[in-house]
Amino acid sequence: MALSDIAAGLEVTAKQKNHGVATVDDTERDLHDRLAAFSDALPCETEMAVCIVEAHAAGASVGESARRAGVAPMTAAKTLHLLGVNGISPLSSMGHELVQDWLSANLSRSEAFTLSGASETEFALATFIETHEPLDGAAETVESALALDGQASVEKRDVLAETMSDVGDLL
Repeated sequence: MALSDIAAGLEVTAKQKNHGVATVDDTERDLHDRLAAFSDALPCETEMAVCIVEAHAAGASVGESARRAGVAPMTAAKTLHLLGVNGISPLSSMGHELVQDWLSANLSRSEAFTLSGASETEFALATFIETHEPLDGAAETVESALALDGQASVEKRDVLAETMSDVGDLL
């Protein structure tokens, strides 16, 4: 098959039809209202979940987000996981495979725990993550409510650059 055969029937036009963009404007509902739909499945009150999500989206660590919300770091981590936030697990993919092997009875808990190199708290969080899927629709709800435009990434990058600059000055 030649290129001319592939291109047969193709047309080049000078302009495109504008079909518009389908949008849904739901700006009247804030994050609290949106998360209220998930309140029964979250390990903390909706107000605390809002605080955790907003702090984390602004670049705060899980521990700092928990402190701001007045909850335990484990509660904040579980809340973020259930709301579909990625990167919450303290274990590597190999550590998660060990937890999965334990859960499927291919390893004893003590073997999986020892091989993972995790602390009790880290192992418990990884177990929670492996046994609880994020809530359906929660990630999309959080993203749309916050209208994340990359600000948290920019702030984290700036803080990291400043830290690296400070380290360079020390060396």
